[in-house]
Amino acid sequence: MTTTLPEAAVEAAARPRRFGAWYIAEHQLRGMKAYGWTIVAGSVGNPLLYLLGIGLGLAAFLDQPIASGADGLVDYVWFVAPALLATAAVTVAMDEFTFVIMAGFKWRRIFWGMNASPIAPQQVAAGLVISVVLRMLFTCTIYYLLILAFGAVGDPLTGALMPLVGVLGGLAFGLPLMAFSAGLTEDKGQFALVNRFIFTPLFLFSGTFFPLATLPTWLQWIGWISPIWHASEIGRTLSYGSPPGAWPVGWHLVVLVVLAVVGWFMARRVFVRRLRAG
Repeated sequence: MTTTLPEAAVEAAARPRRFGAWYIAEHQLRGMKAYGWTIVAGSVGNPLLYLLGIGLGLAAFLDQPIASGADGLVDYVWFVAPALLATAAVTVAMDEFTFVIMAGFKWRRIFWGMNASPIAPQQVAAGLVISVVLRMLFTCTIYYLLILAFGAVGDPLTGALMPLVGVLGGLAFGLPLMAFSAGLTEDKGQFALVNRFIFTPLFLFSGTFFPLATLPTWLQWIGWISPIWHASEIGRTLSYGSPPGAWPVGWHLVVLVVLAVVGWFMARRVFVRRLRAG
């Protein structure tokens, strides 16, 4: 004798299969409420400290302009602001794509519970990414509003796209990191190594505070592979235009999109492999 599920049960399973990624995103966003004030304080406090320190501090010690745009020399704070915004998105990726992923697989094991429902493994991964994108967008938007308040944007109209560029830069860094984190079974200090030997060098040597061309040639390659540099250069173009001889914006976009797409497929593959293996 065969039995059939009641229509209500079928419908209850159909909705998670259709909107599973959004359910996961909602769960993650609700979880972020536990440290919501930290997110808000960091989103407001970090740009304020950086912009005050650079706009009123470091810039006062520079006796000549160091950066230029399409129309000539620009203020130092104009040059630094897009890089700081891009770095903020990458910092969010460091927060959300490391220990959060490890916790979901090992410490809290909530990913296994999600996988026991009608939600598919790839939807779990997609929902995590959606929630992080929303946090990145919030952080980058706050950053941009403060940059506007400091008068550190050449063209506010085109500069309004900078938060989206920051999110793309954050994904270009964060999705490969997500794939790496999802593949770990033990915490042996790997995330500390990523922070010290990958994130920090990318932040310092990506043309963040001075043009990349001013670095020694043997260090410039770090910027070429850095999502922070590519996102910063796009942001600077949106703000005050590219100087002569700069990389075309299209190339910067290609690098960021390729890193994000490859990272997504790697992360999705690891999630599916681990969760289906049980």
